[in-house]
Amino acid sequence: MHLNDLGYYEAIDHYRDQHDLGSFDIARVLAEHKERYVIQTSQLELEAEITGNLRFSAKERTDFPAVGDWVAVSVFDDQMAIIHQVLPRKSMLRRRAVGKFGEQQIIATNIDYAFIVMAVDRDYNLNRLERYLALCYDGDVTPILLLSKIDLIPGEALQSKEQKIKQGHPSMRVIPFSNTTRQGHTEIKSLIQPGRTYCVIGSSGVGKSTLTNWLTGKDLVKTGAISESTQKGKHVTSHRELFMLDQGGLLIDTPGMREVGIMENVEKAFDTIQALSGQCKYNNCTHTQEDGCAILEALEEGMITPEAYGNYIKMQREAERIQASIAEKRKKDRAFGKMYKEFKKHNKREG
Repeated sequence: MHLNDLGYYEAIDHYRDQHDLGSFDIARVLAEHKERYVIQTSQLELEAEITGNLRFSAKERTDFPAVGDWVAVSVFDDQMAIIHQVLPRKSMLRRRAVGKFGEQQIIATNIDYAFIVMAVDRDYNLNRLERYLALCYDGDVTPILLLSKIDLIPGEALQSKEQKIKQGHPSMRVIPFSNTTRQGHTEIKSLIQPGRTYCVIGSSGVGKSTLTNWLTGKDLVKTGAISESTQKGKHVTSHRELFMLDQGGLLIDTPGMREVGIMENVEKAFDTIQALSGQCKYNNCTHTQEDGCAILEALEEGMITPEAYGNYIKMQREAERIQASIAEKRKKDRAFGKMYKEFKKHNKREG
């Protein structure tokens, strides 16, 4: 196997040369299990752990390896590897950590395309779609919307949903499909390119795991149905994992997300708002009450729906709160670090 088969890119070579990492093997993280990792080099699939130095120097959770990362490793007896450094990421899907406001969680890294899977019978929600789009644009990942379970609704209803999506996001590719009838599967498979990495995201119970199994040609991921009591999807994927596809691409499957806490770059998820924001009278326009705001004018003229505008404002304020919380947390961490150094210095003098 060549590293290019795993999605290797030239920028990694430049980084290795600049930081004297030529003596280390290079591997890609396939899975993570509570700070134990499964990695793939050009020759071996191995279990790996991080060095104590990497653990100590990490300032936040995002400094640790994640599925999709490229890492510099030392391999011992073709059985075990030690991860010394996480190499620069070209893209990253991240969200606000569930239950931990101000902290972020990496979903996966070094992704080219994200398959956003939404079920048309129950999970279809434009506001939720815009949250997924914000995640993608924030991380420099190209989104592709896959509308699943199309066999469960009439054709006219499906066309209506597609039209509404295209009105707000004309440049985004949308593919309706069914895991039952296999309609749309050929079109999805035609998107897979050698050396490219794809990530499947969406709620539980929308058909992500079934789609992953079909693309890999193996029953690698457990599948489940909607709970009859709650009408919510059951979590059948418990962790993130990267799979190599027969046609040459790479696919990362992820657990279902019930919360999509966005981080920043909200504006990019709204095509019309992003296009008009540069036409506002003031550069720092908040698009809420200013005179000469192109967004408010478009809202009055019906170019932007009240629902889309309301979701944009809600997400923007949420992102601003998250960024403020992250900045405050980092400030406290720096203050604690400074205090700890002074404490050690004082004790050394006393000793």
